[in-house]
Parts: sequence; structure tokens; C-alpha cells
Amino acid sequence: MKAKHQRLVLAGLALVAIGGASGLALSALKDQAAFFYAPGDVAKQGLPLGRDVRLGGMVAGGSLKRLPDGVTIDFTVTDGKATVPVRFKGITPDLFKERSGVVAEGRFNPDGSFTATNLLAKHDERYMPPQMAGLKPAGPTRAQ
Repeated sequence: MKAKHQRLVLAGLALVAIGGASGLALSALKDQAAFFYAPGDVAKQGLPLGRDVRLGGMVAGGSLKRLPDGVTIDFTVTDGKATVPVRFKGITPDLFKERSGVVAEGRFNPDGSFTATNLLAKHDERYMPPQMAGLKPAGPTRAQ
């Protein structure tokens, strides 16, 4: 076999190997991907049943209820357009409270409620830890 043909065969094998690796990676990621929905999206598009998704919005004021078992909470997520009732069993993040941002990971139930397996509390970009509240942020200085 000529050197030119060997290079073509090796290049072809390399392309097939890259394509196979890409296909395997995409099929593995397909099962791990969690789609993000807001309550308004769910109201428009319907319930995405049978798969893990993320539900994001604000915890509605007055909706947070702790059940007697001490680890289960019920609350409502809203985006101003629609609301979704959520149930979570576990330890909540420190920043989780009413009228704050939240991303809940879990599944929708056929009745329209959401069962969360994980909660992620969101804060705005102006958040400053209490220990740093008196300090001014460092910024660029102006040379004169």
C-alpha cells in the first residue's frame, strides 16, 4: 500500500473515531440534561411529564408551609404570569425564603404540582455577606 493511501485510511479512521466518541458523549448527556421552565412556560406549553426538569421563579409570599415531619415543605413558585405548587423533602439552602429566587430540580406530577429533589436558592448580584456590609467595594482609582 502506498504512503498516500495509508494516510487516507488513517484520516478516515480518525474521523470515524471522533464521530463515534461524539455520538457516545451526546447520548450520555441526553439523559443528564435538565431543561429549565418558568411557571408561565408550563402554563403555555403544558406539563413536561416523565423527565427531570428545573423549575425557576420566585417563592410566592405567604406560600411557605413546613409540614409536621420537619423536613418537608410546600411552597408556590411564580413568575408573575403563573404559579406552580412545589413540594420538597430535605434541607433547604440558607438563602431560601419567601419572595426570593429559587430553582427547583425534580419532576412534574400529572396534577400540575412539582416534586423537587433539589433546591437552589438564588440571590441578586448585589448580595454582600453580613461581615462585609460596612466595607465599600474596591473599584478603579483615578490617577490625576
